[in-house]
Order: sequence, then C-alpha cells, then structure tokens
Amino acid sequence: MKRIALAAGVLALGAGVAVVLASPHAGSKPRQATAGHPRVEASRPVAPPRSRPAGRTPSRSVLLLRRAAAQGSLPQTHMYPSGRTATFRALMAALWRGIVLGSGGPALPAFFPKAAYEQLKAIGGAGSDWTNRLLHDFTLDVRAAHEVLKGEAARARLLSVHVPASFGHWVPPGVCDNGIGYFEVPNARIVYSLNGRTRSFGIASMISWRGIWYVVHLGAILRTTETGQVDAPSSGPGESEYSGTC
Repeated sequence: MKRIALAAGVLALGAGVAVVLASPHAGSKPRQATAGHPRVEASRPVAPPRSRPAGRTPSRSVLLLRRAAAQGSLPQTHMYPSGRTATFRALMAALWRGIVLGSGGPALPAFFPKAAYEQLKAIGGAGSDWTNRLLHDFTLDVRAAHEVLKGEAARARLLSVHVPASFGHWVPPGVCDNGIGYFEVPNARIVYSLNGRTRSFGIASMISWRGIWYVVHLGAILRTTETGQVDAPSSGPGESEYSGTC
C-alpha cells in the first residue's frame, strides 16, 4: 500500500476490481480475506445534504448527521458497523463535500467524535490529543485529497465508498492506550468519477462507535512530516490491502 505526501505529487497505480459482499453479523469474528481479493461493502451512490430555507424541516441527511454526532456522548457498544446504511452514506457525503471544498469543517461529521475519543482513550488530555493531533492531521489530509482533484473538484462526483468488511477486527481494551474496545477497518476506498473516468483513493483507518464507522485517519496513520497525505490514489476503483492497526 503506497501513501503519498501532498508535496510528492500523485502516483497512478493499477486499477483493481471490487467485489460486493455484506458485512459480517454483529459481534462475529471476520474471516480472513483471500490475498488480493478482499470482500468489500459498496455503499450506494451518495450525495451531499442540501440546505433548506429557514423554518423548513431539516432533510433526512441532516438529521442523520445530527444523530451520528450525538452518539459520541453515549456509551460504546459491540455492534459491528455496516458500510451500507443511510447514516454511513450521509457521513461519507459530508466527507466528500469537505474534500471537494478543500476544508475540514464540512467533513467533520465523518470524523470520530471528540466525546467518544475522550471515553475511548486511557490517557491524560485525550481531548487535546484529539484536537491537536487527530483533527489536525485529518484537516491536512482533506486538503491533500482536494489537491488530487487537480483544480476540477466541481466536476468530481462521488460514486461509492467500498468498505473491506472482512478486514474489520475488534481491538480490545488495553491495546494502544485504549480503555474501551472498538472495531477497526483499514483501507476502505473512496470511488469517484472525474471527466468520465473512475478514480479512487483510500481511507487509512476507520473505527467504530455504537455501530457506526467514523474516519480516524484519512491519509495516513503515522507520519513524519507536517504535510497532508493521500492513501493510495488510483485510476479505477483500486484495491484494499490489509494492514493490522489499532
């Protein structure tokens, strides 16, 4: 799996073929994927939520985003997330809107909630770590992904987000300074079209909170420079590769 820094430019990698399969049952242990052919969940095409005039009832997408944001203050569950729910599609639409605009703010609903992180981490200053490290890196990566669109962001259209469900694994309490367990899935793929061509790049890591996948690392899990990174940009839908992470 190749990741590039913004300063290094964009690499064109070989296209892969995604296979659509359902996610495992809640709490079940995911089976090992065959090398080079992981099982993935493909969300249906998504569109960013549309704003409505003042006084009108909020759209369903807006309501879903509000409910997802509110989950952070509630206790964790052992429910395995799906990449096919309306909530997941709304979160990925928000992420895509942030990428198109080159701004972390609109993409924030898709990011792991601060209140959940403060419950999750068994460290002092978890809130500051969320703001100064995780959110900071996420914002840099959103801007880097925007640059991959090469000034044609307005023409780009999100097609789907492929989640390699068989890569999902439970991270127990006590691992990586975590006080609460959660599911983690590496290397989902954001698939989009630009000027009639299908392209994609990865989401380095998503983790669960109460049965919802949230992005925790977009471009890279670890980095050595203060630059945004893009996870394996590719022509075509690309292929997810397994990587064991926290």
